[in-house]
Amino acid sequence: GSQALVSFVLQQELRAEFSLVAEEDSKDLRKDGAQEIVERITKLVNYSLTSDGSYNVTLSTEDVLKAIDSGRSEGGSQGQHWVLDPIDGTKGFLRGDQYAIALALLDGGKVVLGVLACPNLPLTSLKDAGQHSPNNEVGCLFFAEVGGGTYMQPLDGSSAVKVQVSAVENPEEASFFESYEAAHSMHDLSSLIAQKLGVKAPPVRIDSQAKYGALSRGDGAIYLRFPHKGYREKIWDHAAGCIVVTEAGGVVTDAAGQPLDFSKGKHLDVDTGIIVTNQKLMPLLLNAVKESLKEKAPSS
Repeated sequence: GSQALVSFVLQQELRAEFSLVAEEDSKDLRKDGAQEIVERITKLVNYSLTSDGSYNVTLSTEDVLKAIDSGRSEGGSQGQHWVLDPIDGTKGFLRGDQYAIALALLDGGKVVLGVLACPNLPLTSLKDAGQHSPNNEVGCLFFAEVGGGTYMQPLDGSSAVKVQVSAVENPEEASFFESYEAAHSMHDLSSLIAQKLGVKAPPVRIDSQAKYGALSRGDGAIYLRFPHKGYREKIWDHAAGCIVVTEAGGVVTDAAGQPLDFSKGKHLDVDTGIIVTNQKLMPLLLNAVKESLKEKAPSS
């Protein structure tokens, strides 16, 4: 439903050929026995369109399936491609915790625009509120354009504020984020890196690209992601988050210190993992990552 809506709105607004690289397709929805769920999704999509009021239209189930399938582009280094993760952090979504709707625009293989909607992220810093805001003030939209900085806006539509990554220079004072699910990242490697840096605070474990949003406004200073061997990162899991952090003054690289390359199609081929922090901490962090990887490597 989320993918159908984003795809439909992009088509309405752009009124031209557009390329969308998105995570979902309609294959399972076209199987026998899927009729009921397709109808539920169509109803929800139409409800969202009606309640927003921008488009006076009712979509059929076939319109919805087609809108989902317009996300089949492969991306690449030529031209412009929209990149969408309709719900990033599915397990967080199901748990009632953090998830994000992540949309980015690639131009010539470079991310030039990113929007992250984080419906369950507290408006105040996670450092103060934890993952659940005391007075239930949640719902943030982060957006960034190349060269224009990063802004955060409450999802109720009130005014946006410019955000900046943490200015922390002493690693002992830095807190860090990692994936909630141990299956998504090697937590033992992260804790070895934290130990080397002298980080005192326990890691904040949250799902999805909400981590990039929280880091862009300074809730924490470091985000480490080291997937298990054999896992290939997808561009929709990082494109929007990457520009949201870099435009807020942060740095996003792989474990070898190389910038992420979004020009190769649907996958990101990164060396070992992804590390995100501010410019002051990056050299120290890279060093700690390299030392920790060396220690963890099986001796030949």
